Amino acid sequence: MILTPTMTGIASPDPLQHAFKVKSAPHAGRSGSKPLQVSNDLWIQWWQQPTGADKRALYIHIPFCRKRCSFCNFFENGAKPERISDYMTSLCQQLTIAAKTPLAQSQPFDTVYVGGGTPTDIKAEEIAVLGKAIQQFPLRADTEITLEGRLNGFDDDKWHSALDNGFNRFSFGVQSFDTEVRKAAGRFDDKQTLIERLQHLSKHPTASIVIDLIFGLPGQTMEIWQQDIQAAMESGAHGVDLYQLIGLAGNRIDKASEKGKVLGTDTSEFQADSQTRANMYAYGASKLESNDWQRLSSCHWRRDNRERSIYNSLAKSGIEILPFGAGGGGSIHGHGIMNARDLKEWHQAQTAEKLSELAPAQVPGMALSPNPSAAFDAVFKRGLDSGVLEFGNIETTVLAHLQPLFEAWQQNGLATLDDKALSLTLAGRFWNVNMQTGLFEYLAKNPLIPEQIAS
Repeated sequence: MILTPTMTGIASPDPLQHAFKVKSAPHAGRSGSKPLQVSNDLWIQWWQQPTGADKRALYIHIPFCRKRCSFCNFFENGAKPERISDYMTSLCQQLTIAAKTPLAQSQPFDTVYVGGGTPTDIKAEEIAVLGKAIQQFPLRADTEITLEGRLNGFDDDKWHSALDNGFNRFSFGVQSFDTEVRKAAGRFDDKQTLIERLQHLSKHPTASIVIDLIFGLPGQTMEIWQQDIQAAMESGAHGVDLYQLIGLAGNRIDKASEKGKVLGTDTSEFQADSQTRANMYAYGASKLESNDWQRLSSCHWRRDNRERSIYNSLAKSGIEILPFGAGGGGSIHGHGIMNARDLKEWHQAQTAEKLSELAPAQVPGMALSPNPSAAFDAVFKRGLDSGVLEFGNIETTVLAHLQPLFEAWQQNGLATLDDKALSLTLAGRFWNVNMQTGLFEYLAKNPLIPEQIAS
C-alpha cells in the first residue's frame, strides 16, 4: 500500500497549521473523461432526449465586471451597457429555446445559479427578462434561484425586479468589510455602506442574503479578520462563506509578487502566511458556531433556515447542470461541458445559419466523455466537504481499501474514525480540499478493482 505525505498530511503537534504545506487549489477532482467532438446532430439529439438525472440545476453565466479585483484571474469583459444588453438579449433567447426542449422539460430543476462576472451589473429590466426566461423551465415549488454579484450598484429597482421575477437567494462578494483592505483589493464602497445595505436587504421576510468573505487578503491582519467576522454577524446576512485566498496565477496579487511587491493597503503590507490563514479560519468557524450559526459545509454557515445553499451542495454531488452563457460550465447527460469565454465567438454561434428550434445554439467550448467514476467520487467529495463521510452507503470492500488512508488521517489529527463515519476535525475541515486531492492520489496509486468501483 503506497502512502505519501500529500495523501495523508504529516504528523504535527498542530495539524491545523502544519498538516500540509499550503492549499494550492480551490477544488479537488480527478477525471476519467476524454475530449469529445460533438456534431450539430449529436447536440440536437442531446436536447431532444429526456434526462436520466433526478437532481438538476441551471447555471447561467454573466461575464461582465466594472472593475478587476486584485485576487481574481477570471476577469473577462468590461461592463459596458451596450455589450451587456446585446449579450442578455441573446442569452434569454437561448434560454427560451432550451426551456422548450424534451431535455429541459423532462425533470424539474432544484436550483438555478446566475454567476459571473458580476450579474448584478445588469439593468433592472434585464434582471426581469432573465427571471422570466428562467421561469419557462420546469421548477420545483421551492427551487432555489440565486443571483450573484456585488452590493455596489444593486439598487432598490434591481432588488425589487429580482424579487418580482423569481429570485429568492442573493450572494454578494463582500470579501472584507475593512475599507482599506477593500480599496487595496479593488472593491467599491466602505464598511458602513455595506453593513447598512445588507441590514436593509436582510429584513426581507423570505429572501436569503449570503455574503462571501476571503481570509488572507493583502493588508488583512488577524485583528481586521476578527472585525470582518463580527461585521458579518451584525450585517443581518443569513449565510456566510469563508474562503481562503488562493494564489491563482495571473491575478494582480500574483503579478505584483513576481516583481517582489505586495498589494497591501496604504498603511500595511501584511500578508498572512498559511499558518495565519489557518488561525483565521479557526477563529471564524469558532466565532460563528459559538453564536449559533450552523455549519453546512467546511466553508459555509447559516444563521437562518431560509439559507439552504442547494446549488453549492448539489454541485459537489455530480448532478446534471445545464450551462448557459460564455464561460458557463456544467454537464449534459453525464458529458462535461465548458463553454469558451470568447464573447465574439459566442455571439457568432447565436447567428449561425444552422440554428434550430430543437436545441439552443451550440457555442464554442469543450465537451468531455462521461467520467465513469463520477458518482463514486461524488460520495467522497460531498462527505469530506460537509465534514462527515458516512459509511452507510459505501461498500465494505471500498472502506477496507481506504482504511489505511483513513487511519493515517486520524493519526495526523485530521479526522476521527469509528465504524459508522469519518468525521473531520477543525484541522481536517480547513485542509479538506488537500484531503480530497490526497484521496484521489491514493486511489490512483492504489487502484480499486472495477467491481469495487462499480459498487
